[in-house]
Parts: sequence; structure tokens; C-alpha cells
Amino acid sequence: MSVQRVLALVLGGGRGTRLYPLTRDRSKPAVPLAGKYRIIDIPLSNCVNSGVKRIYVLTQFNSVSLHRHIRRTYTFDPFSGGYVEILAAQQTLDSSGWYQGTADAVRQNIRYLQQPDIKHVLILSGDQLYRMNYADMLHTHTSTGADVTIAGIPVRDEEASALGIMRFDESGVVRGFLEKPQTLPELEHVRTDPTWIDRHGIPSKGRSLMASMGIYLFDRDCLLDLLTKTDYQDFGREVFPAAIRAKKVQLHPFDGYWEDIGTIRSYYQCNIDLAATQPPFELASAEAAIYSRARFLPPTRIDGASVRHSLISDGGVIGEGAVIENSVIGLRCRIGRNVVIRNSVILGNDFYEDEDTISANMTRGLPPLAIGDGTIIEGAIIDKNVRIGRRARIVNDQGWETLADSDRFTVRDGVAVVPKDAVIPDGWAPEPSLT
Repeated sequence: MSVQRVLALVLGGGRGTRLYPLTRDRSKPAVPLAGKYRIIDIPLSNCVNSGVKRIYVLTQFNSVSLHRHIRRTYTFDPFSGGYVEILAAQQTLDSSGWYQGTADAVRQNIRYLQQPDIKHVLILSGDQLYRMNYADMLHTHTSTGADVTIAGIPVRDEEASALGIMRFDESGVVRGFLEKPQTLPELEHVRTDPTWIDRHGIPSKGRSLMASMGIYLFDRDCLLDLLTKTDYQDFGREVFPAAIRAKKVQLHPFDGYWEDIGTIRSYYQCNIDLAATQPPFELASAEAAIYSRARFLPPTRIDGASVRHSLISDGGVIGEGAVIENSVIGLRCRIGRNVVIRNSVILGNDFYEDEDTISANMTRGLPPLAIGDGTIIEGAIIDKNVRIGRRARIVNDQGWETLADSDRFTVRDGVAVVPKDAVIPDGWAPEPSLT
């Protein structure tokens, strides 16, 4: 079955409050990832590599930078018939409000599903990191005669409380679904025989629960039926359970790296993991590249610095005596002498400053767009376009789990975050009085 008649809908998510302050000025899918990418590049690259080239991205919050990134990155040749287009929430004759959930977002754009040459609709999340060939999922869907196919990944008991867990029969037809089971009786109700997982080419490794990945493939007419005959607002909580009762829902088992980047902690850890010597998800792939905007930047220059277990993006300068360990360094970073950066994610800068601008700013007491000499950054996320003076200390020494937002420094999920465009003066450090 060809993927040419598959339409992909990438859901941009809501306000992204759990990723704040990274989502203060941008939507979740537009948040930078691994130095040079954005989160949206992951599902879009999976689509392109799978041959799915008709794609809509549904957004409504802080979507300007996302629009700009997609417009500059995903342009298909005129003979392929491919496109990536934004469907932002808007007032129309049929709708006058914001998207009320994932299903409502699709319902408000239902006319795009009704194009005559669409046979299947692929529903994807815009904030997950994984690599999948959707053509394999389409094969599972068509070969089993399913109305709906859902991707599932085996997980252990301790992971289940944050996920939706499926129960299915010997043929892989989904028979039940339990959202975030908390107790042992609930887990037993949806537990899978590990030998079933092993027989389907996936080592169970003690994993006996099958979690929903939030990736759905619908027969187009089935999806239209579910959306037009109900007022369900969310796929995971309402549409999918309803489909189990009324339609044939098939499991597509997947065994690979998959991370839902929904919180500051998961975002931070995901980036740190990508910088490891043996990362759980390999960005470099001969068969399935991760695409992003092509930038005309010079290589990063490293002048006598020590760099270990880190990702270094283009366009930067790393000064003499700097130490960078277990970190991700974004685009256009200027890192001064004897700077120490450990276990941190530096998102980089959107532009360069010329010498006249730097001189004028310094006259006004404003540090350059850089990390000043002698600064120490540990266990932190530094958002874009941050000016950090000399000998500053950006470390959560107090062990705060949460710290009230400020224009310089906040803590979420135990991770220190410096917001976009912040200015950190010479010698600054967080004081216990910040609480």
C-alpha cells in the first residue's frame, strides 16, 4: 500500500505550561533541540523519510517562530505534490473559538481531510523524539483490515503510571485501554504476556505492558465518522477509547527510542542523553536523516578548550581554557575564556552582534551576546540570546525543585533555567533570598 494517499496531521499542542519558560515566546514544537534542530523537525523528518509528504501542522499558541521555521525549511519540489502547511486556530463561519483539544483541532479543520484523494490520516504529536517508518505502520494497518492502527511501545511497571496502557488479544486487536494505571490490580488488568512481545520480534526484557505512543493511523472515512458523530475533544482520552468499542483497532508494536518531551526535566534529560558517547537516539543516520533549516554558518572555532561528551553546533567560538562536559551548545555561541559548562543545555543565539553594537552596549553596562570569561554553568538550560557577564555562577546550589519565575533565573523540575533575552551581570549568582 502506497503512502501517497496518506495525509499527516501534526498536533502542535496547547500552551506548553510544563515547558515554561521555554514556551514563553514560542510554541512547544518550536523549542530548539540538540543544538541545531527544533522539536517539530522530528515528526516532519519521519514523515519525509517515510514518503508521507502531505502534512498539516495544527497550532494556536506563540506560533510565529514555528511558522517561520517551517516556511524556511520544508519546501518540496513542484513535481512531488508535497507540502507542509500550518493550520492555526482561527475564527471561521463554522468555528469561533480556540482548539479545545486534539480531536477538536482536527474537527475544526475537517475540510482538509475531505479531499477526494485522501485514504488514510496519520495523527502525530509535535513534541516527541523517535524515529519511525510510517510505511511499516501502514502495512500493519492494511494487512490486518483495521479501521484504526495505534503505535505501541512495551514498558515496565514503573513507567506505566504516566502513560496510557492498552489491552489486546492474540491477533493484536486492541480490546481495552487504561489511562495512567496506578495500582497493581489495574496493571494486571492490562498486562501483556511477554511471550507475545517476543514472538513479534521485540525482546520483552521484563516489559509486559504496552503503552500508547499517541501515534494513530485512521481510515479517512472512519475518522470522519468518529469526529462528525461525536463532540469528543481529545484523541487519547475520548476518540481512541470510543474507537475500541465501535471499530477494529490494531496494535502496531514499536521497539526503539521514544521520548515524550513534555516537561522541563524530560527536555533537559533528553538533550543531555543525546550528547552522550553512546546516545540512546542517534541523530546521524544514513537511512533516515533528521532535517532542519539549512543555515550558512561557519564551523565553530575552539581555541585551547576542553570538550567532552558534548554536542557543539555551528557558528560559535569557544575560548581558551573553557571546559565543556556533558552539554549541548547551540548555534552562534560565544563562550569566553575559562568558562565551565557542565551538564547543561545552551540554546545559542539567533544573530551576531557587530563590534559597534557591542561597544555601544558595553557603554550602557550591557554585556555582549556571549558567556563571559570565568562564568560557571552547571545543570542548567540557557535559552536563546542571553547575555551573561564575567564570573557569573548559574548553578542551582540550593537544590530548589521549583523557584518563582524572574527575568533572570528560575527553577523548574529541579533544573535551573535562564529565560530568553535575559541579562546576567558580572559576578551574579542566585541567592537563597530568591525564594
